[in-house]
This record gives sequence, C-alpha cells and structure tokens, in this order.
Amino acid sequence: MIELAPLHGGQLRKIADHFGIPQSDLLDFSANINPDGPPAGVFSILRQALDEPSILTNYPDLDETELRQSLAHYANVRPDNIVVANGFVPLLDGVLKVLPVRKCLVPAPAFVEYRRVLNQHKIEVVSPRPESSSCFRYEIGDLINGSHEAILLANPQNPSGVLCPREMMLRIVEEAAKRKIYVLLDEAFIDYCPEASLVREADRFQNLIVFRSVTKFFGTAGLRAAYSIANAELRDQVQEAIAPWSVTSLASRAACAAVRDEAYARRSISLNNERRDQMQTALGELGIHVCPSAANFLLLCLPSSIDSQQVWERLIREHHIILRNCFNYEGLSRRHLRTAVRADLENERLMEALAHAVENG
Repeated sequence: MIELAPLHGGQLRKIADHFGIPQSDLLDFSANINPDGPPAGVFSILRQALDEPSILTNYPDLDETELRQSLAHYANVRPDNIVVANGFVPLLDGVLKVLPVRKCLVPAPAFVEYRRVLNQHKIEVVSPRPESSSCFRYEIGDLINGSHEAILLANPQNPSGVLCPREMMLRIVEEAAKRKIYVLLDEAFIDYCPEASLVREADRFQNLIVFRSVTKFFGTAGLRAAYSIANAELRDQVQEAIAPWSVTSLASRAACAAVRDEAYARRSISLNNERRDQMQTALGELGIHVCPSAANFLLLCLPSSIDSQQVWERLIREHHIILRNCFNYEGLSRRHLRTAVRADLENERLMEALAHAVENG
C-alpha cells in the first residue's frame, strides 16, 4: 500500500490512475497550497502579458531586476541579498556548490528533497531525531554539537508545522556562527507567521542563508518561483552557480503581482489561523493527536489501534480525499498523516470522512 503514495503531495494523476477515480473528483489535502487561490492581480497580469507577443519571444531579464525588487520590498531586505530560481531545490543546489560543506545535520523528520540534494553533492547527512512527544522541536545542543559544517532546518518545521520562536532560531544561528557552522533555513511557510522570519539577519550573519517560497502562500504552485536571501558576497556566488533564466517571464510577472497584494496576505493569515484552529479542535475530538502548527497544515498521529495506511487508502476509495502519506518522512511512525488546511466546507468534509474512517478503523 505504501508504494502507492507519491513522494510529494499534489500528485493527483498517479493516485487517480491507480484507484480509477477521475482526477477532477479528488479533493487534495496532500499539498499545502493556499486554498483561496492566487491574488486577483495575478490573473490580471497574466492576461495582460499574454496579449504581448514579446512575453514569449523575448528572453527573461537575466538579472530578474523587477522580481528581486518586488521580493525585497515584500521581505524587507535589499535586492542585492536575493537570488531567484524556479523552486527550492535549484537554490539549495546552488548554495551547496559554493559552500565548503562535507557534513550536514538535518533533524528528522524533514522534507525528503533535503537529503536527496545533499546526497547528490556527496555530503554526509547526520539526522538526529527529536522526541515526537515534543512535536520535533529543535534544541540548540542537538544542532550545534558535532563535526558538521552546516545545519539544514525548516521554520515552521515540515511536516509538523511547529514554529521555532524567532529568539530561539536567532540563538541557534548565533551559536552556529561561533562554531563556523552554516545555517540553511527553509522558510517556505513563514508567510503565515512573518514576524518569526530571519531574513533581515542575513547581512548580520555570514553563516545564514534563508530560503523562501512564492508559490505556496500565494497559491501559484504551477508557476515555479522561489528565492534565497544571504549577505551580498555569498549571494553573488550563489547567483553564479544558478542556471541562467531559471524563472520564466510569466512566472516573474505573476510573482511580482502576488507579493504586492498586502491585503491578500493579511486576509490569508487570518483565514488560515481560524480554519486551522477549528480543524485542530475537531481532530482532537476524534482522538487524533495534532502538533501545534503555525503553518497551513497539520501533522496527525492516529491512535495505535488504527492502521493509518488503511485510513489513507479508505479516504481515497470511499471519500475521494487525499491526505499526505508520511511514509517517506524519516523519523515518523506509520501512525502519521499530514493534512493541509483548506476552505471551511472542504475541511468539514474531511472531518466527516475521518470520523467515519476512525470509527471503522
């Protein structure tokens, strides 16, 4: 059964083909994308762009000047701190090409692509496993003691959604700096709690590289756009290591329009907090343990008497609902599933389906 689960969320075609369910009938809780879709301005700018033949015939701006300026304003950093690319993986790949890293500490559980990219660079991976009872919270001593040259962390943590407070994350970076350890910080979901971000510390700490996503919070996963923030010298080195024209002109314009919509950002944070709290309460009433998430997803730990893999499959077969099967998250037990936070009616549908699945588990 586990081999049916894709390595990543949002892979509807594979599941639809296997279970014989039309893809359009599936309700996807496996990918953590803003359920309200992109800001309205994204659609407007794309329609306008497609009326310009040059948007397809001309090469994108090699320096991505407008995009870096828009992202810099959004993140409150300088444009010359920013590198853009078509996703987190090429950015991490570029960083690892220029840093003298032979061993990297990656606390488990963690996003599967971390280890895959590190392995491609022949970097030894050390994976301590924080206690699941603490929802995998980071501890300074566990992170900085050792012979590794880098630490790869996520804040909020994925898949638990747990937020490391800004003060604690800052202490981690400070202690790592004393030991000449690089901190590679994935802030893909920090838009839901922007006050915890460390992007403005990139100039202050030479050992800090922060990764951010545009596609998740702004509901534009089909238009790949991500960025990293580091001190200007390191930023220039990473830029040289990234393939040219890695963000299309259409994706660049869409990303600019998205991050300029401040009202959309405020509304998304408020709606997500309300919806997530309601889901967490409902899950607790079903006897399902949930980590206290600050992101737009929740990590579920089902009672030991229930086979979570069977629940995962039954939700698809009987209710056409897909949760994230966590089988490939190192350090998680077979009892774990992850769910995105979607719109109210969709969340209610999931709770009803889970109640039925748990009752018959």
